[in-house]
Amino acid sequence: MNLTTIAKATVHEAEMIPMKACTFKLTKSNNSSDEESLINRKLPKELLLRVFSFLDVISLCRSAQVSKYWHMLALDGINWQRIDLFSFQRDVEGSVVEGIAKRCGGFLKTLSLKGCQCVGDAAMKSFALHCANIEDLNLSGCKRITDSTCVSLGRHCPKLSKLCLRSCPLLSDASLRALSAGCHSLITLDLSWCENITEYGIEALSRGCNKIRILVLDGCVGVNDSALFHVARHCRELRKLNITTCSEITDEGVIRIARSCPELACLGVSGCTQLTDAFLIALSQNCPQLVTLEMAKCSQVTDNGFQALTRGCRIIERLDLEECVQLTDATLSYLSTGCPRLEKLSLSHCELISDDGIRILGSSACASERLTVLEVDNCPLLTDSGLEHLAFCHSLQRVELYDCQLITRTGIRRLRSHLPNVKVHAYFAPVTPPPSIGGSRRRYCRCCVIL
Repeated sequence: MNLTTIAKATVHEAEMIPMKACTFKLTKSNNSSDEESLINRKLPKELLLRVFSFLDVISLCRSAQVSKYWHMLALDGINWQRIDLFSFQRDVEGSVVEGIAKRCGGFLKTLSLKGCQCVGDAAMKSFALHCANIEDLNLSGCKRITDSTCVSLGRHCPKLSKLCLRSCPLLSDASLRALSAGCHSLITLDLSWCENITEYGIEALSRGCNKIRILVLDGCVGVNDSALFHVARHCRELRKLNITTCSEITDEGVIRIARSCPELACLGVSGCTQLTDAFLIALSQNCPQLVTLEMAKCSQVTDNGFQALTRGCRIIERLDLEECVQLTDATLSYLSTGCPRLEKLSLSHCELISDDGIRILGSSACASERLTVLEVDNCPLLTDSGLEHLAFCHSLQRVELYDCQLITRTGIRRLRSHLPNVKVHAYFAPVTPPPSIGGSRRRYCRCCVIL
């Protein structure tokens, strides 16, 4: 069944959908009719509606083809409070969204149009007019929508609390001003890769939507320290902030967030290459609830920063330190004593990490009880001896060892003998073919063998 059928189901409530669109056949129409009548007689309308409420979009549309009575029940707005059309993203057009909006009206609370690239402003305007009670809206990847959509949402959807606008490249600061004016209940907002957003839009947003707890700004290259100043000033209940690859961010912006948002639990600053140990010190002093820290490619941080961090942030569970190239085994020593809840740790491309660091980590309480994922690919100093120190990490589920050239298959087999359920991801280049006798055959390099 495609979305054309669904559109018909939602718009033409009194008109039966042709049975040929259905994927099943009723071989004995009289008996089936009798059974259906029996169900309708035995079960009250309220109970049938309750049954229909557990069905997904496809099942509801199929049920609507059984009879006029079931058509009415299946397409009752109360059954369409939560709709996810991601599976139909290639088929969904504006008319489908408009049909759903008219059918569901005030019942609809959650709608996902993720990846529906054919949906535009006109459909979203109709949606906003009919679905004023919408609370959770996902428009990720709807590349045709513009600021006009956010204007409609700001005018007609005051209960909107969760909004995803990820990868909607036509949006600008005007969208944030519109949301600020009308969506004061907004708690979660994802603006990742909306590259036209600047500090001025963030200022307007933070003033009007000061209840925001989750703000995702990955890839918003126009976001700078001034934008974070506005967030810190107005959104003091912030729990999660992602500013990955916002290269203009410096220590000052993150320090202001740390000092103003003491309940911060998740912070993503990967690719913010100007950050130094100063921001880690600020987190340690102000954010004791920090659970997740993603800071890949923050190449200026050193062991000193983690010595400070582990003193104040002792409930960290997930830590991404990929390409933090100045870190040494000392950081693993600080983590092993200061982060007893550590579950996932990435040290990829931390080329100064050695077997001693893995030994310290492997013998810690956090490793033996909680550590589930360890990524140490491209750590050239690690050897089979380092793997042996992971033998007592009983919770370990996955280890990444790509391009650890001193680790052998034998070392991996020994680790698996202690931890039979662990998944080890490694790569061993094929052996270069030996030179031919007499030089009559051409020699191939290792790259050619791989290719």
